[in-house]
Amino acid sequence: MGILGVISGTIIMERSDLLKDCRKVTVKNDYGTSTAMVTDKIVLIPRHGNDPQEHILPHCINHRANLKSLRDLGASEVVGINSTGSLKKDLCPGNIVIPDDFLTLTATPALHQNKAIHITPALDEKVRRKLIAAANNCGISVIEEGIYWQTPGPRLETKAEIRMMANFADIVGMTMASEAVIAQELDLPYASACSIDNYGNGIVEKPLSMEAIIAGARKNADLMIRLLESYHQLYY
Repeated sequence: MGILGVISGTIIMERSDLLKDCRKVTVKNDYGTSTAMVTDKIVLIPRHGNDPQEHILPHCINHRANLKSLRDLGASEVVGINSTGSLKKDLCPGNIVIPDDFLTLTATPALHQNKAIHITPALDEKVRRKLIAAANNCGISVIEEGIYWQTPGPRLETKAEIRMMANFADIVGMTMASEAVIAQELDLPYASACSIDNYGNGIVEKPLSMEAIIAGARKNADLMIRLLESYHQLYY
């Protein structure tokens, strides 16, 4: 069956029983160095690092090194656990979206910097469907389609930017599109489960703050852990 690759924030790493017997591995490759948590059936890379005192900001994440490390450690597919903001009033914090497409108007990293090698970016439909089945298996309601808009970060978006993005997408984040592109270049099937942790700036009257976003992510962490554990139970 292979090994399940996961990229997530640090909250999943801290709380999930999937990693209770893991060993920490440092992986070096042509693109840099990554730290992975490894068991016999799962390898997880915390995209923001595993040291809260040295949090890696979104625009500084080495996506190429992370995805290459997952492949080198034997991952047969990759599930991204991503935190997002809602672009729609009816997509509330606490909802989970399984995106079927993404949009970004800024440059994303690529393995091939100086070669005319092109891909048609897409999320892997088989992994998407397995995520939906895993959610059904553990009684979690998910939104089965949605468009993810990636911004470069690390700043949050202006109200005008959010209003514009809401015409074309459903959720906004800073990492998933980059992960999806690199995974596809590496022939690693990739899809994502996105927790909605907050409303985008200006969607509701309450001012947006990083404190509220972090609180929302922690509140949703248990749902995301249940989903990931269900996926692991069903397919590994």
